[in-house]
Amino acid sequence: MGGSNLKRVDVTYVLLFDDKCEKVLMVKNIGNSSSYYTLPGGAVEEGETLEEAAIREVKEETGFDVEIDHIFSVSEVLFEDKGHHVVFFIFRGRIIGGEVNISMPEEIEKVTWMDSFKAEEYIHIANAGKGLLKSGNSAPYLLRGLVVNN
Repeated sequence: MGGSNLKRVDVTYVLLFDDKCEKVLMVKNIGNSSSYYTLPGGAVEEGETLEEAAIREVKEETGFDVEIDHIFSVSEVLFEDKGHHVVFFIFRGRIIGGEVNISMPEEIEKVTWMDSFKAEEYIHIANAGKGLLKSGNSAPYLLRGLVVNN
């Protein structure tokens, strides 16, 4: 059984559309060999909920304040070479404030609005069929309340 010795890493991304629901907010990341596009997002830190991580990462990478609505997709990849088992949570969200401001220029090269069909080429939802981003499909994100032990 593979993957048992891999470190679990949770990563959140947020799918944000423009006013006309045609373009998706994307960030151009500075990679080791070349730059690449992703949705805004990143790794969940210890003690953080998925929602908190998603909101924080979007703010850090783009400058926008967002609200999270639903889960768009959940996927996972086993990176044997890095020793990581990564689970990707893509949320649907909406911008509620802020403006483009890259607070980590060493990580993010640019923030751009990209046609949703083009964006699908960069978002790892292979074989899901074209037009999935705009399909409206989603599942609820449920944060179970904090359990208080008396």
